[in-house]
Amino acid sequence: MNDYNWFNWALLLGSFAVLIYMGFVSSRVVNSDDESGFLIAGRSLGPFVGAGTIVATGFSGWGFMGSPGVAYEFGAVEVLGNFFFAPAMVIAVLYFASFLRKQADRLGSCTIPEYIAQLHGRGPMARVVQGVAAVITILLLLVFLTSQIKAVGLLGASWLGIDLDSSATMMIAVIVLYTMLGGLAAVAWTDTLMVCGMALAAVVMMVQMFTDLSPSELIGRLNDIDPMLLNPVNAQPYGENRSSVFLVLPYAFLFTAVLPYMAVRFLAFKPGVRFHQVAIWVAPLGCLLSLVPIVGLYVRVTHPQLAEADQTMPYYLANYLHPVLGGVITLFILFAMKSTANSLLHTVSSAASHDLRKALFPHSRASASRVLWLNRSWVVILGLVGLVMMLYAPPFMLSWLGILGTGTLLAVLIGPVFLSSIWRGNSYGALASMLSGLMTSGGCLLFSDLGWVEGPLIGCAVSSLMYVSVSKLTLSRAPRPDFDHSLTAQA
Repeated sequence: MNDYNWFNWALLLGSFAVLIYMGFVSSRVVNSDDESGFLIAGRSLGPFVGAGTIVATGFSGWGFMGSPGVAYEFGAVEVLGNFFFAPAMVIAVLYFASFLRKQADRLGSCTIPEYIAQLHGRGPMARVVQGVAAVITILLLLVFLTSQIKAVGLLGASWLGIDLDSSATMMIAVIVLYTMLGGLAAVAWTDTLMVCGMALAAVVMMVQMFTDLSPSELIGRLNDIDPMLLNPVNAQPYGENRSSVFLVLPYAFLFTAVLPYMAVRFLAFKPGVRFHQVAIWVAPLGCLLSLVPIVGLYVRVTHPQLAEADQTMPYYLANYLHPVLGGVITLFILFAMKSTANSLLHTVSSAASHDLRKALFPHSRASASRVLWLNRSWVVILGLVGLVMMLYAPPFMLSWLGILGTGTLLAVLIGPVFLSSIWRGNSYGALASMLSGLMTSGGCLLFSDLGWVEGPLIGCAVSSLMYVSVSKLTLSRAPRPDFDHSLTAQA
């Protein structure tokens, strides 16, 4: 333990106290007569808090731990790929968020699986759709949650001088506590605090690196190590073709618009929020956090013998910043990883406590207090499941496991969530779309050499085709809501 370890522990415990207090305060939103308080913060988010939670959730463990490791391993292509997330988030906020919020409000949807079910029919088939969407969401986001718990555990362990298992257990325990207390309101408010720290961390790191090495010096030394780091013949890990990196833009747009732990934030905005105001906050925060992978290039130049690429950020923090400053920045990066971990945990627990309950027990008349107890209990249960999965998982690269979970879920939900805004199918098409997206994207990522973005986008194409074709073939067999909800009709 180094001489500043007491300072690191003091920072961490102080931050725990603040996060738990925010969870306690936000519990006032949760104690309402319906589930919307826990599931979508009682539709109470304003522009700044909404933007903060969107950006904090999008740029997190993969952005501060995984992405620098990918840049260390593969070079500058990761900086370009990561940058596409900022404009993609802005586009999703400007052109899809308002539509999704209004439609979900009209239907009374509090989760994305519930939105899909209500949009595509009534009765038993709607419950099947909601149940299938919930189960797939739980399975795939638990995969991503595993990578987030490992990321926060790795950084916490190196920072505090403890082992990975103890670090991960301590971090997830605090996340479980404040998420259980305040639901999405706690998640959103703590995310907003976290993203301010994340932005400050990005500024400090850029100043340190470019004070030590000018951009031209960094480029020159990377070129001396390996010209392929700057001018690759392909876009690995995104694909074999050099242009494959540009696929990150549509991927990141769909990532923001479709994935349940991102899209549920659109459902939580106050009625009447102007989404261009949200985008004004999303744009600068996203652009600033897009610079973080440069750390990987900097460490590749200054210390090219790292045993594991995923150790890039911990090595940087331990060796290039004063211990006090490094401790503060580490706390902010832990904030970044917690921001997605709490969002994932809230989403999977909502799918279990709300969507599976609605699918299996549609006529349940449980009281509001009992339902809230169920919501909170599932936060604890699935937090423990994620921790156990992390403890016993084989070695994996953080960013790849994140893509496996989120990319495959993206292919699963693109038809019933996004394509349905243009052309609405039915419950049979929604089921076919979800299952075909699961098999195609999962198969591409697990059993082929396709790039990390190519596999999920192929899954999206197959899923979309199945959504339209199966819906047309079974058009007369599934009941649908009476209103026309399409973007075209609204225009």
